Amino acid sequence: MKTGRKKSGGKYKKQRKKKFFETKEQPRIVNLGERKTRKIRTRGGKQKTVLLSENKANLIDKKTKKSQKVEIKNVLETPSNRFLARQNVLVKSAVIETSVGRAKITNSPSQEGKIEAVLVEEK
Repeated sequence: MKTGRKKSGGKYKKQRKKKFFETKEQPRIVNLGERKTRKIRTRGGKQKTVLLSENKANLIDKKTKKSQKVEIKNVLETPSNRFLARQNVLVKSAVIETSVGRAKITNSPSQEGKIEAVLVEEK
């Protein structure tokens, strides 16, 4: 049978329309480039700053327990989707090339407005 129809051929009718908080947002894709942000209204009238593009990251070295701001040169690999690495999209757990060395993104840049990374050990 066609989708959205009963066995008898009758149509299913929706109980109600979606409420505002149930509607989907446009996907926020954080690209490698000059810093660009946008403010979004969240539930309760608060505001959230989200990233659209960024070229710097807060890098933490676990050995020395020091953090520094470094420039991102390239996205090397993305475990969730290999095509995102080709497009230089910054997502959580992506391995990036920085001016100090290889690093792994530990936060969700599209939701937090910044990029946090940890230095990766070279094997």
